[in-house]
Formats: sequence, structure tokens, C-alpha cells
Amino acid sequence: MAQTNLTLVTEFLLIPFSDCPEWALPLFLLFLCIYLITLLGNLGMITLICTDRRLHSPMYFLLSHLSLMDICYSSVTVPQMLAVLREHRAALSYTRCVAQFFLFTYFGSIDCYILALMAYDRYVAVCQPLLYVSVVTPKACLGLVAGAYAAGLCSALVRTVSAFTLSFCGSGEIDFIFCDLPPLLKLTCGDSYTQEVVIIVFAVFVIPACMVVILVSYAFIIVAILRIHSAGGRAKTFSTCASHLTAVSLFFGTLIFMYLRDNAGRSSVEDRVASVFYTTVIPMLNPLIYSLRNQEVKEALRKILNRARLS
Repeated sequence: MAQTNLTLVTEFLLIPFSDCPEWALPLFLLFLCIYLITLLGNLGMITLICTDRRLHSPMYFLLSHLSLMDICYSSVTVPQMLAVLREHRAALSYTRCVAQFFLFTYFGSIDCYILALMAYDRYVAVCQPLLYVSVVTPKACLGLVAGAYAAGLCSALVRTVSAFTLSFCGSGEIDFIFCDLPPLLKLTCGDSYTQEVVIIVFAVFVIPACMVVILVSYAFIIVAILRIHSAGGRAKTFSTCASHLTAVSLFFGTLIFMYLRDNAGRSSVEDRVASVFYTTVIPMLNPLIYSLRNQEVKEALRKILNRARLS
């Protein structure tokens, strides 16, 4: 510890469930099951897309990267949460906290960009079907995904550097499941205005910018669907977008609640519930959403299960 007028933090102590120790074991078992389902579901989705030639299309290429990001950012946080539940607390060095914050921001940002790209893919497929093959080419898809990874890296670097040039004082106790921005800001001391502005600007750049792309894409899609004369045609066209729209609503709704609301009067319990939802529950739900609501995925899965039964 470095002693000045205040005690500067060099180690963080995660104590998110210290107020309800009797729930530690049930929550540990619950989140362990959810994490295993998340890994199996997303790995299964990636395997299914890679092995079935009918799923070798831009939409499913993007979906495979979405599943990969769900595995990655869930794995950055959930094992840490399980360790906290097992020991009732967990000490993190300053370096480990920085690394966790960077990786979570990196994978989470890419997830946002991938969801925006999937909305654009649906826009071209529904509104410009004759141009789809020439616009959304494999090369273009690869370039867009590479751009998402590069943009995610830039966002994570700037956000991490801005957050950890702040000075943290006090006990270093964090009533949270991992090193995230809202609980870290509660430990800041000194003048943090400039860094907080940079952090907010980049949060606004990532989340609302992606939402603008998604909302504009779906505005054009809805207009195109309304122009279809047959009810069956409208239902079939909308069904191709329903899974993505469900995933977007869950993910961005939670992010807005977590990162784009006023810090005044924030409840640590509400923040914990929101963080558990987008780090644990949503990555588990995404494969289920895309498999249960997508006919092509269900057919590919049925084909693999039939092969396994016959072999």
C-alpha cells in the first residue's frame, strides 16, 4: 500500500455475496450449471455451423462469432464468480483486475458490433434480396468481422487506460462479481472528471452507435415487411429476423440499464442482478434462441442427431 493522505488501493477484494452467505452453495451450483450449458450450447452452435454446409452463409458466419464472444466474455467473469461463491470473497491484484476489465470490455464490445453487423445482414437480405449475394460476400463478411475485432480492441484499450489512470482509495472492497466500471468508480479519489468523460464517450460510441445501426436496419425491414401483400409472406420474412431481434433486446436492454444510467442512487443489488444476467444468463440463452426459432438450425441439428442414432 502506498501511504499518502489516503490509502491507495493496490489489491481489490470482491465481496458480492457477503450479505447472504447461506445462498453461496445454491448459487454456486446454479451458476456452474448455467456456465456448463453456455459452453456446451455455444460450442455446439459453432460446431453445427462449421459442419453443415447449408449453414455456410454470412448470417451463420456472424452467428458463429457471436457464439465465440459469448464463450469468451462469459469465461472472463463466471469462473471468478464461482471462486467468490466458493470462498465467499476473492482477492484480485491490481494487474489481474486490469486484465479482467480489458478482456471483458474487449469481448463485450465485439459482441455489440457483431449484433449490429447481423442487423445489417438482415437488412440487405430483406430489403435488397437481389443484391445480397454481391453485397454480403464472404470477403466482405470477413472484412466486417475483422473490423469489429479491431474496433473492439481500440474501445477496450481506451476504456481500460482511462479507467486505470484513476486513483483508487479506501479498503479496495468491491460489492460486485468482477472488476467492472460502476463499482470501480465508487473507489475513485482525486480529480477523475477527464477520465470519466472519456469512459462515458466511449460507452456512448459503442452501445448507442450499434443501436442506431440496428434500429435503422429494422426500420427499413419493417417497412419492407409491411409492403408484402400475403400474411404468410410477412410472417415468413419476419421469422428470419425474430431470433436476432430477441437476442438484441435482451443484450442491449441490460447494457443500457447497467452503463447508461445515472450513478446517483444506484443500487449494488440491482447492478449485481444485471451483471449476472448479461454475463451468465444471456450467453446461455443465445444458442437456445437461435436454435428454437430458426428452422435451418433445427433441421441441421435434427440431421446430426439422426446420424448419431443410426451410427
